[in-house]
Amino acid sequence: MRTYTREIDVESPTDVLVIGSGPSGLAAAVAAAREGMTVRLVEQYGYLGGNLTGALVGPCMTSFSLDGKTQLIRGIFDEFVRTMESLGGAVHPSHTVGGSPFAGFMTYGHEAVTPFDPEVAKRVALEMALDAGVELMLHSMMVDSVVENGRVAGAVVAHKGGMSFLPATVTVDASGDGDVAARARAEFRYGRESDGTVQPMTLFFRVRDVDDEAVAAYQAEHPEERFPFESLVEKAHRDGTYSLPRRGVQLFKTLEPGVWRVNTTRVTGVDGTDVHDLTRAEVEARRQVLDLLDFFRAELPGMGSSRLLDTAATIGVRETRRIVGTYEITLDDLVQARAFEDVVTVAGYPVDIHSPTSKDGPFDDDIPTTANVYEIPYGALVPAEVDGLLVAGRCISGTHEALAAIRVMPPAFALGQAAGTAAAQAARGGIAPRDVDVRALQERLLEAGAYLGERLARDRSML
Repeated sequence: MRTYTREIDVESPTDVLVIGSGPSGLAAAVAAAREGMTVRLVEQYGYLGGNLTGALVGPCMTSFSLDGKTQLIRGIFDEFVRTMESLGGAVHPSHTVGGSPFAGFMTYGHEAVTPFDPEVAKRVALEMALDAGVELMLHSMMVDSVVENGRVAGAVVAHKGGMSFLPATVTVDASGDGDVAARARAEFRYGRESDGTVQPMTLFFRVRDVDDEAVAAYQAEHPEERFPFESLVEKAHRDGTYSLPRRGVQLFKTLEPGVWRVNTTRVTGVDGTDVHDLTRAEVEARRQVLDLLDFFRAELPGMGSSRLLDTAATIGVRETRRIVGTYEITLDDLVQARAFEDVVTVAGYPVDIHSPTSKDGPFDDDIPTTANVYEIPYGALVPAEVDGLLVAGRCISGTHEALAAIRVMPPAFALGQAAGTAAAQAARGGIAPRDVDVRALQERLLEAGAYLGERLARDRSML
């Protein structure tokens, strides 16, 4: 057997290193660069956006309060959406409040959504990053963390040229799976408390040649159905002609007539941090796409002539590691609208749990309703023990139930903006992220267009 060795290249150091360019990573990189820091953004694909683009996840779920009256996620997210809208590639959520065909064929409440074109999203994400001065490193996958004296000093990435060490003063883990934190031996939790299982994976796909009017007519005739085509799916379950563990068909109308996003494949019992499970999930989900297309054409009004337009480049992973932070968000925090002095994000999305073991979810009746507006503290972004690191997106510190509300894309943007701004302040001051002046961080977020709730909006002098 031959053994090959190769030295790891060492790249120039940066103030801030961001791993992952999904909504949280993109916002973190842009925010840190706008603070005057040198920023390197690492992405495994050849474009930015993560689930926003590569996984075809859409529309962006609500960025408003639960009652639809107040836009909560602003700042970089709002800039991103308005730029897409100016290019004809999105509808701002303020135009979908109170009901819209783009809210999806559903009746469970979150009307203030953001439909968008994934190709326009790729363009805007790239332009925002480059305009801010972010250095991009595409086609590169993070493979290890470098830790010196309990502090993350950067990461090792693999790419076509081999492997490189990327030194940085502060690293932001926006990998979704908490890869940087886990490889730095940060403590993390995985799965629900009862049995350790996580929410299932879904491969998004798009169909064309849908009769939009027929779908709308069915919806109008069945206002009692909580999930799209629920009665038809339940009948097929009883008849043994439909085997997917779903109670309906999740459909979302796109900006193009006759084209709908489909969020209905479901692969349970798989671990998004295990390559063999990911492979099995991709294979199974793509088989499910073909079965669903046959079912659509045979059984669903308006879908008789539908054809597959495309499938996502990667399966969507809802839940893996949740890094243990200096504060862990709980479901009770969201239900009771607990106030945090270190609030860095506010949101209003409900608890969206897809059952790991059955066809239940999302939005089951036995899950308490969240408050109209709830807060997310800075402590959920700070690993409890490891320094030099912040986490953003769905790997932040929270329980299985709390994560199901805060994991969606608009809050991820806001968490990323907070993490990137904090990383910049830590790098500039030569301090650990846990020692950042939170009041100064909040003030900077507000100056950059973020919204942190009425408490701070009423009296910014408290900062």
